[in-house]
Amino acid sequence: MKVNTFIFIISSILFFSCAKKKIPDSSVLLGLDYYPTTIGKFVVYNVDSTIYNSLTQTSVTTQYQIKEKITENFIDNEGQEALRLERFIKKFNPLKSYDSMPWMIKEVWMINATNKSIQVVEGNVRFTKLIFPIQQFANWNGNAKNTIGEWLYSYNYIDKSETIGTKVLDKVLLVKQKENRTLISYQNYNEKYAKGIGLVYREITDVLSNNVIANVPVEGRIEDGIIYKQTLVNYGYE
Repeated sequence: MKVNTFIFIISSILFFSCAKKKIPDSSVLLGLDYYPTTIGKFVVYNVDSTIYNSLTQTSVTTQYQIKEKITENFIDNEGQEALRLERFIKKFNPLKSYDSMPWMIKEVWMINATNKSIQVVEGNVRFTKLIFPIQQFANWNGNAKNTIGEWLYSYNYIDKSETIGTKVLDKVLLVKQKENRTLISYQNYNEKYAKGIGLVYREITDVLSNNVIANVPVEGRIEDGIIYKQTLVNYGYE
């Protein structure tokens, strides 16, 4: 009887100990919360864009807001589950606040989200934005599904506390998409994602200058190209 009682007590302890252990959510382990795909999720960004033209020797700077909203699930033309991403725009007007202006539909993109990757079709061009599981320094060809040519994306850092715009975010990762510098050109493409939000920052610097000046980087003598920055303003569900 004493032996049986002892075995029962030990078994009970082991059972309750195991019961207290939480089984990690696979979505957390993979990092899927860096790109939530809930219908109704929206993110608003400020955009600053400057385009340089050597022919006219001018630069044109524009400012506007973009709102991206996931609106529905559907099956795409390849039979895959997809999400509709509607993009709206408010063009800057010095005489009006953004809050007083209506959103105007700009375009519709498509998202294919799985537990292996996030692919976004921007216009007609498909990019592999993230891969799972998210691990620092992991790399992949972000252009594997398009004809641009190989760009080796990589996770530069993950789970970093950072301020984007006016928002203090606990966990942010940086995807370094492309960086290349020569005497006459500089390319720097990167995106930042935050847990529970998705994309919070996007930067494109792709500039050129044939006018080489000693000790002056290309950014200080731009003749052609673009500098584009897209920064989080707010987010939520509706």
